[in-house]
Amino acid sequence: MSDFTNSFWPIFITVISLAGVFGCALLLWLTSKIKANSPNGDNTNGHVWDENLREMNNPLPRWWVWMFIITIVFSLFYFVSYPSLGANPGKLGWTQAKQYEQEMAVANAKIAPLYAKYAAMPIDQLAGNKEAKAIGERLFMNNCAQCHGSDAHGSKGFPNLTDNDWIHGGSPEKITETITNGRIGMMPPMAAAVGNEEDVKNVANYVLSISGNKHDSARAALGKEKFAACAACHGADGKGNQAIGSLNLTDGIWLHGAGEEAIIKRINHGITNQMPAQSAKFSPEQIHVLTAYVWGLSNNANHQ
Repeated sequence: MSDFTNSFWPIFITVISLAGVFGCALLLWLTSKIKANSPNGDNTNGHVWDENLREMNNPLPRWWVWMFIITIVFSLFYFVSYPSLGANPGKLGWTQAKQYEQEMAVANAKIAPLYAKYAAMPIDQLAGNKEAKAIGERLFMNNCAQCHGSDAHGSKGFPNLTDNDWIHGGSPEKITETITNGRIGMMPPMAAAVGNEEDVKNVANYVLSISGNKHDSARAALGKEKFAACAACHGADGKGNQAIGSLNLTDGIWLHGAGEEAIIKRINHGITNQMPAQSAKFSPEQIHVLTAYVWGLSNNANHQ
């Protein structure tokens, strides 16, 4: 990716852009100075088709020439005013980020009355409101479904939002906190703390045993003691700790893949996951509606 972000490319684009504009200006000037010779003196170039169709040698229409000139002048104005020449920020101070923020501010102002009526409603009541649910679904589809899936069932590395297995807690307050501030989940490589390669395999089988999955009983028995290296986060019983975002290893729900091989990989290499904060994208009222929608996905028995 660094090949496309070094200083060569802005310079290259600047040279190509200026060359194109000044090349057009030069071509226009040269054509205005060159007087074409007519072999027959009748303003034709000597080409004849179908006995009497002759190609005329007329100059460009004036309106066409002026269109070229206006285009060139506009291009020069654009180069000076906008960030189009390398690192030059442009005299108008325009940026994509600034325009996005302005447009979002205008859009939020327009839709503020729509969300205002939902702001004071409790989450459980809002989750059953059909209109609010439809709005929450649109927000989810446009912003969350890329990771969690259109059905919110997630995928490898992205949590399922329709069950009751919550990493940081599934209360309305925790969901709001997660959407607003984002989350960073990190499991460090634990192979050195667990022991040798055989110890890692034994711990993997112990984890499979406490989650009710197929495992090697002998290895699981040996791995129970070594699991103490993991207990600081996942708890002595392996049920995890939502306060720090450590996963429950006993429920048979696997965020990064099931089976001995997948668990060994996580112990050896660890992993870091991040959900970006959404507070800059959504207003508090929008987050409130989105929270109600997400909360309703796993508490939908009363909100069909």
